[in-house]
Amino acid sequence: MRILVHEFFSGGGLAGRDIPASLAREGAAMLTALIADLAAIDGHQIVTTVDPRFSLSVPAGVEVVTVKGTRGTFLNTLLSSVDAAWLVAPETDRCLERLTARAERKGIALLGCGSAAIRRASDKAALPRLLARVGVPHPETRVIDPSRENWKVDVKIAARELGYPIVVKPARGAGCEGVSLARDARALRQAIARARQADGRARLVLQRYVRGVAASVSLVADGRRAVALTTNAQSMRIEGTSSRPFAYCGGATPLDHALARQAAEEAVRTCEAIPGLRGYIGVDLVLTSSEAVVIEVNPRLTTAYLGVRAALEDNVAAMAIAACAGRLPEASRAYRSVRFSTAGRITS
Repeated sequence: MRILVHEFFSGGGLAGRDIPASLAREGAAMLTALIADLAAIDGHQIVTTVDPRFSLSVPAGVEVVTVKGTRGTFLNTLLSSVDAAWLVAPETDRCLERLTARAERKGIALLGCGSAAIRRASDKAALPRLLARVGVPHPETRVIDPSRENWKVDVKIAARELGYPIVVKPARGAGCEGVSLARDARALRQAIARARQADGRARLVLQRYVRGVAASVSLVADGRRAVALTTNAQSMRIEGTSSRPFAYCGGATPLDHALARQAAEEAVRTCEAIPGLRGYIGVDLVLTSSEAVVIEVNPRLTTAYLGVRAALEDNVAAMAIAACAGRLPEASRAYRSVRFSTAGRITS
């Protein structure tokens, strides 16, 4: 099978435009790790895209195509030449959804979620209702639509009902982009401005801040069922003193915590409540003293993959491909504990 691997930031998605350094490092690290794992699977020919500003080290036999000219036309041509595609992109402005829809129109196999499942999973405004139906804990949430005439009044009402501190984020986004913690009304205004700058067309999500241990669960899914691979610690930094943006710095796996198993169970229930999730999936949570609270769902490869692949003996990319074909693995056990950075540095 000829597989196209396209990671948005390092693979030419912003060709000719500035790339934030943190996203460039993260994207390149994920791309390098994923290609190495795919190349280790017999029977596949791997082709990947690269932005001309990046130097990509790949195993022998992997075809590296430098993105030139108009990215959309270039990618369409590549999609027409492969049997399957593994796409890694942010949910911001429906980027991942649109890329996936383009592959679907070409009729090739997707080694991940379809566009409809991505749309459902990445909508943070709709997630509270979905999780409430299946009894999965989620922060108390208010959704603000800035296209409404009196939306600023809605913000004041939401702040009064939720109480400070409040987490503010765009309804569609990836990682910590546009996510801030507001401790008062002035900081809330700044946080809203930051979220709108990240995605000016998205609705805003205001959530009651949940104190606890930041965690994620890495899973593979077959469209109906899911299996948790690892529960991971997240290293988070809250910057600034007023409206305080979050920054993700990497993490460790497996997480040693009394609620680690509960986190995995809630993540599985979350995935199975969203029809069509396939391949590698990440679920972010906060572990309090008594429960695992699901924060959001990432219908794509996440940075935690860097640590998960180092902690497990099995080839995680192979497990994800098998899951897409309907073959879920048995629950895996980590054979070692690792820490990982967003740049791909692994330490034991």
